[in-house]
This record gives sequence, structure tokens and C-alpha cells, in this order.
Amino acid sequence: MNQLKVLSQTIDVHPPGVLDRTVSSAQPRMSLPHVVLRPASGNAFESTVEQLATAIRLGVFTDGEQLPPERELADRLGVSRSTLREAIAALRDSGLVTTRRGRGGGSVVTYAGLEPGSRAGSVPVRTGAALADAIDFRRVVEPGAAALTATRALAADQRAWLVESAKAAREAPDNAAHRLADSRFHLAVATLSGSPMLIEAVTRAQAALNELLSAIPVLPTNIAHSNDQHDAIVRAILDGDDARAREAMEEHCDATAALLRGLIG
Repeated sequence: MNQLKVLSQTIDVHPPGVLDRTVSSAQPRMSLPHVVLRPASGNAFESTVEQLATAIRLGVFTDGEQLPPERELADRLGVSRSTLREAIAALRDSGLVTTRRGRGGGSVVTYAGLEPGSRAGSVPVRTGAALADAIDFRRVVEPGAAALTATRALAADQRAWLVESAKAAREAPDNAAHRLADSRFHLAVATLSGSPMLIEAVTRAQAALNELLSAIPVLPTNIAHSNDQHDAIVRAILDGDDARAREAMEEHCDATAALLRGLIG
């Protein structure tokens, strides 16, 4: 039986010992924009552009999806509507969104992901100490997020979301779509931890990873192995086994790190 079908059959069953663990009443549900976007810091315009561009490149907002209403998005980011409009104009110039005017208008995402390796040589990437720092940072925060999520008493819809996030990556039609689905899976794991600081850290780690993977080719065997590791992470989380969830995510991070070190150095 397909691994994901087996996982799907477990989503309504809480593993032993999980129900009596404390879960914050503020634990988020399944809205990636709600948890990934945060009030702008520093220069409001630059922070807004960075957050929205990162959210689009990580698949928080998907190709063809309309961005939230201007007022809602400005409130979420803690910026004026004029600053938001300037930021969206910058996203338009970068080809990440298009904007329709008038009744029923709005800004729509026009980014469908990049084929891994498609930007090789065209943009500077982290090397040496900077590459090592990005790899080390990810290996600290992402296994920690997986372990914390495994201790949470996840509701049935949250458990189903985790399974479906792994399934979406496995069933992605091409490498570019897989890269987006892969990012969404990792953000889902972080979101279900219920820790805003961890969510922010994993978002940063995934943004760095996305930049690095855009510069190297990724083979089908790499993607298949990644999908198998996603399934192992999901099984550990659904079983409430935080040690195994941490170990599975560490193995996943280490496999990607070996690929990056081998091809970037």
C-alpha cells in the first residue's frame, strides 16, 4: 500500500500520550500567509518587498492566486497602503505579480517556481563560510521544529494538512512545482509547531535553501529520496515521536547539505 495512503488512514487517531500534552491555545491552523507574514521591521518598503517576494518564491502564495485585499495585507504587515502599493509595484517589475485595476481587480501571483539549477552562474550564491552558516542554521532550526510539532496534540485537520503537504510534493508535476511544494511542506511542519519564532526561522532557512537550489541541478533520484524522507518525518510527527522526528529531519537536512557542498563547495 502506498505510504501516503497508510499515513492518511492515521490522521484521525491521536497517538498514545499526545492528548495530555500542553498545546498553546494560540496554535495556528493552516494559513501559511497568516503565520509567515509579520509586521515589517527596519525600512518598511524594503521589508514588505522582501517578505512578499519570499512568500511567493516559497509557494505561500501560488501561481494564479490573488493576494489578500490591500487593507488586510497592509494591516498584516503593519505598513501604510501607499507603502504596500509601492512594494507591489516592485514585485510587478520583478515579474512576480500582475495587477488588474477596477472592480474585481487585485494583484495576482505570476510565479510558478524555478527549475533547480536554472539560475546557475546567473546570480551570486553563498559559498564557503556563508554556505556553511546557512546549512548549519537550517540543521538547527528545522529538526527542532519537527521535534516540537511531534509533541503537539494536532487536530484531525492539521494532521491531514501535514499528510497532504507531503503528498503534494510527491505528486508535483515537475521540478519547479516540486521546489514550491517542498517549501510548503517545511513551512507546514514549522507552522504546526505553534512557535512564531520557529516559523520565522524556518522561513529564513527555506529562503536561503531556495536561493542555493536555484543554482544547482537536482536529479530525479534526489527528489525521490527527498519525498521518502518527507514521509518519514510525517510518520514520526503523527506518532508523537519527537526524537524520531528530529532524527528524520536531521537526515533530510544532511542529505541536502551534502548535495550543496558537493556542487557549490
